[in-house]
Amino acid sequence: MRPSIGQRIPCGLASSILLCRAPTGGMSAHPREQFRGAFYDSLRVTERAAPLKEAALAGRLGAWTQALTAVAVETGRKMGWKVSAKSHKLDLLPVQRSEYLGLDVIAFADGEKRWRFPAAVMELENSADVDQIAYSLWKVLSVRATLRVVFCYRRSSDQVPTLVKHLREEVIEAMGLAGRVKLEGQTVLVVGSRNESETFPYGFFNWWELDTNTGRFERV
Repeated sequence: MRPSIGQRIPCGLASSILLCRAPTGGMSAHPREQFRGAFYDSLRVTERAAPLKEAALAGRLGAWTQALTAVAVETGRKMGWKVSAKSHKLDLLPVQRSEYLGLDVIAFADGEKRWRFPAAVMELENSADVDQIAYSLWKVLSVRATLRVVFCYRRSSDQVPTLVKHLREEVIEAMGLAGRVKLEGQTVLVVGSRNESETFPYGFFNWWELDTNTGRFERV
């Protein structure tokens, strides 16, 4: 049985899903796991979890994106980052924006320079169209960052493998072997599935990471 929001987590399970605050000021050798732990930690607050779950159940993808933006921003803050997103204007860089480079969320680590490069970039894709999701993946892969994350949504978890296959064939294979193995950082696909909403949030979100050696997304 998966834990619900607010439920006390047994020690062993907490270790397996890393429900802990990420240390501030940087990332470990496994930024995806650190990010995932901070993400679930941010969803332990009902005010953030409830709107996201309700929007997913109702299929209101605009509301889903809005709620997910708030969760992504809070997750970034738990990672010790400064975060820019729609309705979350950032005054860190000399040019102040809510959204940089046309990306939904950009996070910056601590540093001394006025111009900094992203620690993480994220796209929160609310379209069911596979090419729109592919476009989001293409966007984050075009940016140098330690962590790239694409959030998207499927009505059924049975549709996820087909989506992952499409992204591999249409986007990852277009990079070629030489381009893929030179790719720095981690690239993560997070897919929410409506039919898994009863297990929200742990079973609701499927996490996949790109293996740059094989060119495949592996379930993590």
